Amino acid sequence: MACSVVQFCSFQDLPAARDFLFPQLRGETPLGALRRDPSKSANWEDDGWGAWEEAEPALQEPEEEGNTCKTQKTSWLQDCVLSLSPTNDLMVIAREQKAVFLVPKWKYSDKGKEEMQFAVGWSGSLNVEEGEHVTSALCIPLASQKRSSTGRPDWTCIVLGFTSGSVRFYTENGVLLLAQLLNEDPVLQLKCRTYEIPRHPGVTEQNEELSILYPAAIVTIDGFSLFQSLRACRNQVAKAAASGNENIQPPPLAYKKWGLQDVDTIVDHASIGIMTLSPFDQMKTASNIGGFNAAIKNSPPAMSQYITVGSNPFTGFFYALEGSTQPLLSHVALAVASKLTSALFNAASGWLGWKSRHEEEAVQKQKPKMEPATPLAVRFGLPDSRRHGESICLSPCNSLAAVTDDFGRVILLDVTRGIAIRMWKGYRDAQIGWVQVVEDLHERVPEKGDPSPFGSPQGPSRVAQFLVIYAPRRGILEVWSTQQGPRVGAFNVGKHCRYRLLYPGYKIMGLNNVTSQSWQPQTYQICLVDPVSAGVKTVTVPFHLALSDKKSERAKDMHLMKKLAALLKAKSPSLDSVETEIKELILDIKYPATKKQALESILANERLPFSCLRNVTQTLMDTLKNQEVESVDEGLLQFCAGKLKLLHLYESVSQLNALGSPADTSVSENDLAVLLRLDEKELVKLQALLEKYKQENSRAAVRFSDDQDGVLPVKTFLEYLEYEKDVINIKKMDEEEHVALGSFFFWKCLHGESSTEDMCRTLESAGLSPQLLLSLLLSVWLSKEKDILERPQSVRCLHTTLSLLSRMKVALDDTWDSQSVSPWWQQMRTACIQSENNGAALLSAHVGHSVAAQISDSATEKKFSQTVVGADAEALTDSWEALSLDTEYWKLLLKQLQDCLILQTLLHSRADTRPARAPSLPAEPLPRLSVRKLLEGGRGGIADSVAKWVFKQDLSPELLKLANEERDAENPDEPKEGISRGSSEVSEVDVDLGAIPDLLRAAREQFPCSLELDVLHAHCCWEYVVQWNKDPEEARFFVRSIEHLKHILNAHVQNGIALMMWNTFLVKRFSAATYLLDKVGKSPKERLSKERLCRRDVGMSDTAMTSFLGSCLDLLQTLLEADVGRDEMQPPDLETEDAWLAVEGPISIVELALEQKPIHYPLVEHHSVLCSILYAVMRFSLRAVKPLSLFDSKGKNAFFKDLTSIQLLPSGEMDPNFISIRQQFLLKVVSAAVQAQHAGAREKEGSDPAPAAPPGQDLVWPVLAVDLAHHLQVNEDVVRRHYVGELYNYGVDHLGEEAILQVQDKEVLASQLLVLTGQRLAHALLHTQAREGRELLARLSPTLCTWLKAMDPQDLQNTEVPIATTAKLVNKVIELLPENHGQYSLALHLIEAVEAIAIPSL
Repeated sequence: MACSVVQFCSFQDLPAARDFLFPQLRGETPLGALRRDPSKSANWEDDGWGAWEEAEPALQEPEEEGNTCKTQKTSWLQDCVLSLSPTNDLMVIAREQKAVFLVPKWKYSDKGKEEMQFAVGWSGSLNVEEGEHVTSALCIPLASQKRSSTGRPDWTCIVLGFTSGSVRFYTENGVLLLAQLLNEDPVLQLKCRTYEIPRHPGVTEQNEELSILYPAAIVTIDGFSLFQSLRACRNQVAKAAASGNENIQPPPLAYKKWGLQDVDTIVDHASIGIMTLSPFDQMKTASNIGGFNAAIKNSPPAMSQYITVGSNPFTGFFYALEGSTQPLLSHVALAVASKLTSALFNAASGWLGWKSRHEEEAVQKQKPKMEPATPLAVRFGLPDSRRHGESICLSPCNSLAAVTDDFGRVILLDVTRGIAIRMWKGYRDAQIGWVQVVEDLHERVPEKGDPSPFGSPQGPSRVAQFLVIYAPRRGILEVWSTQQGPRVGAFNVGKHCRYRLLYPGYKIMGLNNVTSQSWQPQTYQICLVDPVSAGVKTVTVPFHLALSDKKSERAKDMHLMKKLAALLKAKSPSLDSVETEIKELILDIKYPATKKQALESILANERLPFSCLRNVTQTLMDTLKNQEVESVDEGLLQFCAGKLKLLHLYESVSQLNALGSPADTSVSENDLAVLLRLDEKELVKLQALLEKYKQENSRAAVRFSDDQDGVLPVKTFLEYLEYEKDVINIKKMDEEEHVALGSFFFWKCLHGESSTEDMCRTLESAGLSPQLLLSLLLSVWLSKEKDILERPQSVRCLHTTLSLLSRMKVALDDTWDSQSVSPWWQQMRTACIQSENNGAALLSAHVGHSVAAQISDSATEKKFSQTVVGADAEALTDSWEALSLDTEYWKLLLKQLQDCLILQTLLHSRADTRPARAPSLPAEPLPRLSVRKLLEGGRGGIADSVAKWVFKQDLSPELLKLANEERDAENPDEPKEGISRGSSEVSEVDVDLGAIPDLLRAAREQFPCSLELDVLHAHCCWEYVVQWNKDPEEARFFVRSIEHLKHILNAHVQNGIALMMWNTFLVKRFSAATYLLDKVGKSPKERLSKERLCRRDVGMSDTAMTSFLGSCLDLLQTLLEADVGRDEMQPPDLETEDAWLAVEGPISIVELALEQKPIHYPLVEHHSVLCSILYAVMRFSLRAVKPLSLFDSKGKNAFFKDLTSIQLLPSGEMDPNFISIRQQFLLKVVSAAVQAQHAGAREKEGSDPAPAAPPGQDLVWPVLAVDLAHHLQVNEDVVRRHYVGELYNYGVDHLGEEAILQVQDKEVLASQLLVLTGQRLAHALLHTQAREGRELLARLSPTLCTWLKAMDPQDLQNTEVPIATTAKLVNKVIELLPENHGQYSLALHLIEAVEAIAIPSL
């Protein structure tokens, strides 16, 4: 073991904290650093991040300053005040007036490993007075007062010192607990000391305290007083937050204040604690100061010792006398004692008031009175006028201290004697810390000739201290053994001053000599923070490195280990010499633990041959056996014996695999049928199923070349197995490793290339249990499915191997309860149930069934042969019961595996060719099935799997009906139900689908209940709509879902599925589309930002939204039809196949659908009217239409409510204004529909073409408009008349004549058609053939001429209508008009005009 730097924590988003503290670096994130995702915020306070907005933007630095900027980006942590709690539960990073509090959270890393990461818990500005900055910080964990505490702190207090002289205490959430102004000078340093149990009886017990250093003073706060005050403040803050009253007086705090004299500058300090002089030192000091007449008392005085670093002196030692007793030494001591009487322990004044983290400004109060400091002169120091100290770090045992200076030196001080005992050079800007290691008594090995108590395992634990020095300019981290020890570790950590070394020097505050014995807090001693890699690392040092080389056997062993590691890595041509050298090294190692580690490294080496590994292990084993029993480590001996046993097993198995077997491995079909106990018909059926499965499986899967089967390196073999108590067990490993080990044992046997009997005998004698061997055998068989299906003779090999394993001891217990299931066969059935390779599982189940029946038959024959007259016949009866129970389980498993195989074959199949589609479907592979998955997938799991396959193949709903053709042919009297489909869908079925129809039919035969047609359509419908919801742009998915919905025959299922689709996926998008169209007032296509609007509000493009509204209309119409059909039929009885009655899992879609409530028909009809209006607006790009304006308040309030609820809908007479608006809208729809159907190439230039619609869809719009008129209380005849007029307007007179039959008021229609006829004649006479037209006008009557001139033919959409067609129209008008009508005579004149126009053309 050696020193190591181990990362134990990382930062979740350190660049975000850096950008908050350094706004000028925000736009210059280093490569690899990620920006904070706003959606994954880690509780950054809004008021804290608001400071970003106030910061000035970073200025563009010149190019020549690029190196400086790069260094600043990596070394920014050096400019911050940093503190980490020793319990690793809080970190503070502060700069100037800002601070960030980070808390640890357990999260998964990029590698999928769970690790602790620091995330931001709070951030903000902490300055109360203007211009003050943070100068020092501490995170002090406070102990819990509960008896059942687990050793973790109750909470952590953050202590911050400021340039104003204030010291403030905060909670982890940034709540200010108390603030105190102890001195008006800036705070230089905060340090803490917590309770430690004295290691020796004579050591003085140190009290807890918090020390605060000022430029010319030092203040110490008693730890017990501080602990009680902080707890009380925290409780009062909680009560104040609950009651809303923040004016609570904080409790007083006792402190001492010393004025340090006779020192030029002070930059750092260390509070050593209370020390007591020895009698000799007491008398020596008294004699030096007071002469030989000086008097002393029996009890030596107790003093608090402080050490400062700075200049003049470089290191100063101060001693403050404790208590108020009379001085025992000279007049100097008397003077110090007299000054102590000036109220050292005064209640602290200077409270600045209270401020929560939500306040922005502190309440202005009058500055408190400063208590004068008690002068304290320096006793002595290390004078060096040129040297300036920079920092001091006290060791954990308070006996040593390390000091850094501006000369790049690190000086080790003896605190008790006050002298420098060691110096290191070349460490400029060094950061230092300590690591204290306690010896582990279990690793101590007694040494000969060592009578000290430290030489025995029962003696006290020794403690070693190591000094850690981080030299940032050299980029090295070193670990030194103190006091005069060597360097025991060195690590290159990178230059550029980017790291920060943190050494708290304290643990948990609030413990005492009673509670600290029961607590074992997990605290760290030192850590290294790397802002570039965002990691926090700690330094671990083993105890044995503190021992001297002469007495340390461990050090010698570590040297031998390094030599062995180098030897194993080196490439040597002579393996014999390497083996000899390895033996010498491992025998020279003394410690058993190190010797075990060495043997593990040898056995894990891949370069050494097997013979070398065996010989080295055997040599070590022989050496241990030849030693005295008392001196041999039992654990090492057992470890060697186990590894040697495994090596012998590996050698035996390798030899058996290499020998081979000349036996004939071919097997006939008759032999195979006898072996599996199947008749000829059953065997042929089994072979046909496996052949289909193999064909489809080979198309779906791709096989990559892997390592040679049956070969396993010895290193891997030893990693997989362990030997314990004469039994070989398998370590916990994944499936691939399990298969590799099983292949090493059984692959040659399954191929008939090795002796199965010898292999089983070898494995049994080695100590492998039959259950373990069965598990390995099945893992190999089930994983090598492709190879097994190609080799039918492998079935006989499996039969032989399984028979031999079953006859091993403890495999099948003869005393097993005959009425229970055998655990041996249950293990095999469980493996088959869990396997996803259904072909191999089905074969292994047949083999297992055959072997089980064979063993049961032989056991029965044995009982028959042993039965004597008068014997109890009950035992024979029990045997038949056990056979019957196991047989039933085997039959059930075979049926389940056969069903699963057929279903898996179907899911692997695909059509040879498919019609071209726009975008390709997602290429996600379908999950492989197993009996376990089907049993746990619920009653709808089977149909759900097929539905996913249907979606992936994009098969038409018509294809699913092919599975019923055979049933319909067998039952000709059964009425056939179905839905007539268009020719476009039937043509898709005519595509070459390969074996899909046959596989569908076979799956339906196996699962007549689970794949019932309505159930399958329901799951397909749901699958398509789920996939559409993932990508709403794929409108065809939604269209296909509606097609499957319409194919559901049972109205109860259809109603439930449609209602679930509406509530789950549609109603939110439908309401968003409604409000969007109502807000815009027209189709978003007419707007420049159509894509942005639709995607923002509805989540899809405008084209997809048109199709979406059309499909919603189909769904609502289907829902209305299903509600009517519910009264005419019963809900279906959902049954399950006998083999799958044990299915468990989530409730199926069909069951959920049947649980849905019946809809409220008028409410669905109301939504259908709205959907029709929206679809018309989007389909024809209608303008100036606000859909919701067509409804009154009752109608608007009823929208988007639960379709099963009863809502207040409009009733009675509607306001004429609403009816007028509705009528105008319907007439627009009719005009747009006729235009889309018959305009053709005559559309006006500049207008956007309407989106393409399916053939014949626009023909139904006039009918839909008439239906809407009925629901909107608009006169239906007005819509019909307008439709007839539009047809004649576009010159489609033959369709107009058919539409006239639907009109009720034909007289009004005739008047409208009369005007249209006049427009046609006016165009023919006035706008074409000018000379002939004037001649014809002269022949007509003046009344007719005047009327024709008043006509405006520009309103005509088609002016190319033949005059003969117009003549038919005039005759139709005369036919419709009564003779007493005012325009009847005008119509007669029109006949003359038409005839006059028609004569020249003849």
